[in-house]
Amino acid sequence: MTDAWLDMPTIDMASPMAGFPAHRQFVLVRLNEQGLLYAFTSTQDPNIRFLVAPPEPFFPDYAPEIENDVLAALNTKDPDRLLVMVVITAGVEETTANLLAPIIVDRDSRRAMQVILQDSGMPVRAVMHRTA
Repeated sequence: MTDAWLDMPTIDMASPMAGFPAHRQFVLVRLNEQGLLYAFTSTQDPNIRFLVAPPEPFFPDYAPEIENDVLAALNTKDPDRLLVMVVITAGVEETTANLLAPIIVDRDSRRAMQVILQDSGMPVRAVMHRTA
């Protein structure tokens, strides 16, 4: 990985991701030309990164309901300004997405948080198939 990520806009976590309390700032590094895959990379330690993707190309009906407390934590009132990213686990036989706990980013404030969608019935490991 080059140091180009150092010039990217920083995303501040409104609350740290589970298991990573010291990592509060990240950048989104595009991994392919189509904008389907990104590395959500810690600015404190670039070896801490999560493979993420927008859900639409893989799960077109995925529309998580974002609670008001999440909007407040992200300092936004406009859900249309939110970017939803799902965390990907790439395996040898299949690639899955965590639909239960997406990362929600406010495009204006550049604040983010990983949200657990309570009582949604969403899977932690949904098999990915590109639909478009």
